[in-house]
Amino acid sequence: MRVVARPFCVALIFVTATLSAAALAQSSRPTQMERSSLEPLTIVTATGPHLLQVAVMRTRAQLEKGLMFRKRLPADEGMLFDFRVEQTIMMWMKNTYIPLDMIFMSRAGVVTHVARDAKPLSQKIIPSDGPVYAVLEVNAGLARKLAIMPGDRVDEEIFRK
Repeated sequence: MRVVARPFCVALIFVTATLSAAALAQSSRPTQMERSSLEPLTIVTATGPHLLQVAVMRTRAQLEKGLMFRKRLPADEGMLFDFRVEQTIMMWMKNTYIPLDMIFMSRAGVVTHVARDAKPLSQKIIPSDGPVYAVLEVNAGLARKLAIMPGDRVDEEIFRK
């Protein structure tokens, strides 16, 4: 998943386009350290609290790469993008092979928007529909299964700082 934030939109597209697919594919394979560094995230919906394990993307390189080139995502896992400030975000699925749901959240950990069933390998821009602090990516269909809607609350360390 490539993330495009307003200030570095053009630079991001240029930089990621110049990297070789082989190098990105090699570097995106999860290591034992990445698997062991998953953090708990609870999302509270009308159907109750739901616990997931998430990899938190904090650095610019992590935010740019996301789930690109990965072939699978375990059902109870996700990827949380921590932008550290609220801003309008645009995402896309180029080089992402897994169909995803994207859950956009405010600084307070409140769901503001849900983009369901993002198509793999698409270059269609998926907007946040306003300023967000974080985005949670999960397997497509999970947002529907857990009844995730705007107004639901997410509890994870980044929202407690």
